[in-house]
Amino acid sequence: MPRRSDLRSILVIGSGPIVIGQACEFDYSGTQACRVLRAEGYRVILANSNPATIMTDPDFADRTYIEPLTPDVLAAIIEREKPDAVLPTLGGQTALNLAMALHERGLVGVPGTPELIGANAEAIATAEDREKFKEAMIEIGLKVPKSGIAHSYEEAEAVLRKVKLPAIIRPAYILGGRGTGIASDMAEFERIVKAGLAASPINEVLIETSIKGWKEYELEVMRDRADNCVIICSIENVDAMGVHTGDSITVAPAMTLSDVEYQEMRNAAFACIRRVGVETGGSNVQFAVNPKTGEQVVIEMNPRVSRSSALASKATGFPIAKIAAKLAVGYTLDEIANDITKMTPASFEPTIDYVVTKVPRWAFEKFDGASNVLGTQMRSVGEAMAIGRTFPESLQKALRSLEIGRAGLNCDAAEANFASLDDRQILAATETPTPERIFQVGECIRRGIDLEAIHKASGIDVWFLDQMKAIYEERDALAGASLSSLDKRAWRRAKRLGFSDAQLAWLWHIDESKVRAAREAVGVVPTYKSVDTCSAEFAAETPYFYSTYEDESEVRPSKKERVIILGSGPNRIGQGIEFDYCCVHASFALRAAGYETVMLNCNPETVSTDYDTSDRLYFEPLTTEDVLNVIAAESKAAGKKPRVIVSLGGQTPLKLAGTIPSDLVAGTSPASIDIAEDREQWNVLCNRLGIAQPPGATATDLAGALAVTAKTGYPVLVRPSYVLGGRAMRIVHDDAELTQAMAEMERFGTLGREGGLSASRPVLIDRFLQDATEVDVDAIRDEVGEVLIGGVMEHVEEAGIHSGDSACALPPQNLSPEVVAAIEADVRKIAEALDVRGLINVQFAVADGKVYVIEANPRASRTVPFVAKATGVPLAMIASRVMLGATLAELRREGLVRTPATGHVSVKEAVLPFNRFPEVDTALGPEMRSTGEVMGIDATFGRAFIKAESAAGTELPMSGRVFLTLNDRDKAFAAELGRALVEVGCSVVATAGTAKVLADAGVKVESVVGKVSERRAETPGGMASERGAKTLDAVQLIERGEIAFVINTPQASGTHSDGEAIRKAANVKGVALVTTVRAARAAVQGMRERREAPLGIRSLQEYHGKSS
Repeated sequence: MPRRSDLRSILVIGSGPIVIGQACEFDYSGTQACRVLRAEGYRVILANSNPATIMTDPDFADRTYIEPLTPDVLAAIIEREKPDAVLPTLGGQTALNLAMALHERGLVGVPGTPELIGANAEAIATAEDREKFKEAMIEIGLKVPKSGIAHSYEEAEAVLRKVKLPAIIRPAYILGGRGTGIASDMAEFERIVKAGLAASPINEVLIETSIKGWKEYELEVMRDRADNCVIICSIENVDAMGVHTGDSITVAPAMTLSDVEYQEMRNAAFACIRRVGVETGGSNVQFAVNPKTGEQVVIEMNPRVSRSSALASKATGFPIAKIAAKLAVGYTLDEIANDITKMTPASFEPTIDYVVTKVPRWAFEKFDGASNVLGTQMRSVGEAMAIGRTFPESLQKALRSLEIGRAGLNCDAAEANFASLDDRQILAATETPTPERIFQVGECIRRGIDLEAIHKASGIDVWFLDQMKAIYEERDALAGASLSSLDKRAWRRAKRLGFSDAQLAWLWHIDESKVRAAREAVGVVPTYKSVDTCSAEFAAETPYFYSTYEDESEVRPSKKERVIILGSGPNRIGQGIEFDYCCVHASFALRAAGYETVMLNCNPETVSTDYDTSDRLYFEPLTTEDVLNVIAAESKAAGKKPRVIVSLGGQTPLKLAGTIPSDLVAGTSPASIDIAEDREQWNVLCNRLGIAQPPGATATDLAGALAVTAKTGYPVLVRPSYVLGGRAMRIVHDDAELTQAMAEMERFGTLGREGGLSASRPVLIDRFLQDATEVDVDAIRDEVGEVLIGGVMEHVEEAGIHSGDSACALPPQNLSPEVVAAIEADVRKIAEALDVRGLINVQFAVADGKVYVIEANPRASRTVPFVAKATGVPLAMIASRVMLGATLAELRREGLVRTPATGHVSVKEAVLPFNRFPEVDTALGPEMRSTGEVMGIDATFGRAFIKAESAAGTELPMSGRVFLTLNDRDKAFAAELGRALVEVGCSVVATAGTAKVLADAGVKVESVVGKVSERRAETPGGMASERGAKTLDAVQLIERGEIAFVINTPQASGTHSDGEAIRKAANVKGVALVTTVRAARAAVQGMRERREAPLGIRSLQEYHGKSS
């Protein structure tokens, strides 16, 4: 069928900020959709609140609205832009839920309104509504677990009488398994059902018989208007049912299905997509298989591009999102050419002759008190993918891609963790799914524990265990060999089983560089094979490579000048999509300038690992060995060595800079990078430049740390070197806290973990400047010394909150022109002294009008995309050109360096994952815990701030009760805040101490609430205590839904159970909460400005002075 000509403009709904369960896979899918729809001649309107994604660049849509993703905002965009169609299937669960909310209002998908394309409202409801999906599957003869639907706890109890325990509870219309759980007793059942009802936007849960322990599979399906259906990829979970697929190690293609079982599953997937009614696009169907009987049941279906779609796309080379967008506008699969082969249509099902393994990455270390047990709610923050000819090879590559201090499946320093456990204990540990389980399983195999016993304990199929056993059999052989005794065949055998040079170095107690030299001396180097969608049946036109150890490499020669861009690896807290944005911009800019770009990354969720982002893509781990291998392969293909960009992918490539020949590093030299990271060299530099710093020094042990604090006094900020996201950073108030902090960092160092302490990576100790204002500056310096100040950003929260967790404003709202000038002057001095060639980020603290430099990072920062969206100046593109020798003056003449857009205020706000960790205190601190960010733009700070809060999921009230409780240092601000809250139409309740301060200042307090710590248990007769009978405490009021907004500032140190209980209650109940005075001030300013005039919408192109 031809492209639809009745559509002219299409609204694409994005997925919003990066959150657990919905990450940058939707940056990848949305970007592909926008590009292909514009290429087809449609006018594209994009709604998304995320400044860090490529898709919100103004060049990817005709109108880009960086606004809160709410039904009201989407309704306003539709009213303003009048699109012909809305495409909601490439923006995750967020986009689907918004589409349904708009449909219920009669604004889309009904006659006279924009058409829903990709999936209509009926198809979305059939797939997402648990009862409708169950009925639909039974209707077409597919099996589903015994189940029932409930909209209240009473209904749930009635369903349970039929289903019986253990049961799994699944809320409707949710992402990442939020609110899902397995209940084994009535107490668990009540807790999970109530949480599930709260998580579901329609207050609905499915209660079904638990099939925990069954094998889990996914099929990625595509369908077109002519009813052609194809399977793009089959995926098998290594972990059995009971672990969310996003938290499971997964493998493609499925390994343990027989051909008959696969054909049965394939037919079921086709029947499913047809019955649900997804007319065009991609869907993900999940199955469970009884390992004893082979019985198959359908678990669920996502009527949209999903996390697994991104994995399937990168695993096969089939561009699922791109094809889905084309199908949505009328094409059929047989009309769309395969980009990679150029000879086959998209109706050919991909086949692969390699194994793909995905391993999740978690961040439990960021959340004190959080359980690391994995279950039906997804809690991973990122993932790494690896490709190998065999499962052992791809598994070991994937594990070393995680950047958690592991070199593969054990055979590294972290094996010391298992030394204290006997065989019974290590086997018992595998019964509980945790991030460490795969390594525990490996240790069981190493000790010779029977595979059936490991299977029984872990639920992992014996086939996978047997494959892992081959790794350990080879390890035993290698342990008895030596560097000099291995011939070429033995080296190849080890490498084909995935052994890294680092593992072999650990095994033989030698330096890794010696292993590499010996391996290369016998001629064992990797070969690179193409990901081609067709198992080499047709020639691959697009160079997308993975390494293995065979005879022939498929990297083609070329004489063009090459630039290798090192990506940022798996998403994690502190290093996310912002760095992928920078890498992609570099590739776009350098390709346009005539360079051949080579991307090296291992993250399947990102735009950087799209096969058409760069001239060549290597899907490889970001380790010294693998990076040097790619440099060697590219040098051979070009006949000369490439340049390597290390400063755009965050801390990951920066840490590799010292292992790459310095003459290959583009931009700022590794020596300058080291000066910025090495505290002693940095102090000398600042003293020479006359730039003030907070007093401090470095230490490598506790005695040294105590010596530093004896000079600086307390409080101090303690932080490791060479880390991102404030890993292990903390504010310390006394010797006891310092002792604890140093012990933790010493332990990390022993295990080779991020945030570890060692002689080469000392701890940095600075006097903590209380009540200071933090400032971030992004700048670019070129080779002739010109410095471009990209943006000066003022943090909303005071010093002590990690910059990644603090809101910030551009331009600064409370800094004097003199202070801004002093900051910019210091940035220029530092950039000059470090001979920066490219980006630099410098952080400052301003206290009592004096400017102190905190640190400088001669690399891209996480604020680069935000600054680019706020100003219209593409910093990452400019920086990449500068790193290769262009001057700012030349780029100004080209039009790449532009005059910044002004006349508006932009606010970046962090998005925190506390709804996944209800047991964790939500108070902010120096260690970063946010997973993503949003942006608010408007004419004034208050209006931009309230938009940013709404986009982040914090809806500040128009009226209602505000609970106000401040620590002793902050009580001086109580009257100001209380008065402002009353002025905007809210009433104030407070604890006794804060209430007295308010009353003394003449601020009306509606009621005084009791302290949680004074709550007494009920008497044996059931009567409440005297205090409880008279006064409810804040937690009780929050639980009863009587509080609309909580302002609670925690005490500086120590355990304070009242505040923690209040913050946890607000988190669980979804009540707006701020934990700093400055955030509270910003909130009431926004509430005041919103009260004065309603918020409006405006496109990014209009803010930048462009219109279409």
